[in-house]
Amino acid sequence: MSAVTILDGGMGRELERRGAPFQQPEWSALAMMEAPEIVTAVHTAFIEAGARVITTNSYALVPFHIGEQRFTTDCAHLARAAVNAARQAADNSGHEVAVAGSIPPLFGSYRPDLFDANLAGTIARPLISALSDGVDLWINETVSSIEEGLFVKALVDELDKPPRPYWVSFTLEDSHPTDQPVLRSGEPVADAVIALANAGVDAILFNCCQPEVIADAIRTAATVLKAIDKPIQLGAYANAFAPAPQALDANNDLNAMRADITPEAHLAWVREWQQLGATLIGGCCGIGPEHIAAIAKDQAAS
Repeated sequence: MSAVTILDGGMGRELERRGAPFQQPEWSALAMMEAPEIVTAVHTAFIEAGARVITTNSYALVPFHIGEQRFTTDCAHLARAAVNAARQAADNSGHEVAVAGSIPPLFGSYRPDLFDANLAGTIARPLISALSDGVDLWINETVSSIEEGLFVKALVDELDKPPRPYWVSFTLEDSHPTDQPVLRSGEPVADAVIALANAGVDAILFNCCQPEVIADAIRTAATVLKAIDKPIQLGAYANAFAPAPQALDANNDLNAMRADITPEAHLAWVREWQQLGATLIGGCCGIGPEHIAAIAKDQAAS
């Protein structure tokens, strides 16, 4: 069983817990605008808990969350501020901590139906360009469809010179409508893994979905990667949301959180994912520093 690189947890709900300005539709972008020092504090808390990869607070820096006008005027400034907040926490930590540049779902979480390739570049290009100074790797998060995953990968290939490591993280349907794990688009995980592996990603992860559905996705991904002879890292970072329906509008009220995903319960899933071959593990929405600390303690003891 390979050692795990520990990722951070969910930025948004940790900001809320610390009293940062936090609401929909702005989500975690509001703290980037009004309280960037709390963003740095959250990054620091995750590092102190044991995270060695932290992700920029750029997930909500898209028109879907902050509006077209604010995106046009403020995206570059806010994205650079997000990099600076993460970089400050990493560089002052006394640890070797990598900063991952978060490329979010361009048209909203869980909404593959909204993806528009004709418009996607106008959102992704300025965001990627602004993030590029200071990140150590890229992570395209909460990807709901193969089309969006391939689009963003191709764009980063074009813009990122010299290229940095590139991770793609798919979000899964919270209940299997078939006997195989699928993306929010309904596309099989196996097809997504083949497509992005052939596109040249360095890691494939699964995030922002129920922890119960991730093991099957890792198992499927490992089998596919072995069959096509692609030695790509696998990873996972589940959320603590109640199961999300397919038609969820991410601009509605804040999602309910599950009370049963304690650090101990989360750690049981982490151990299963590691047994199945995952080497990049952290947490998404609702997974706090205490969950990450439990992973770090477990890894140190093993």
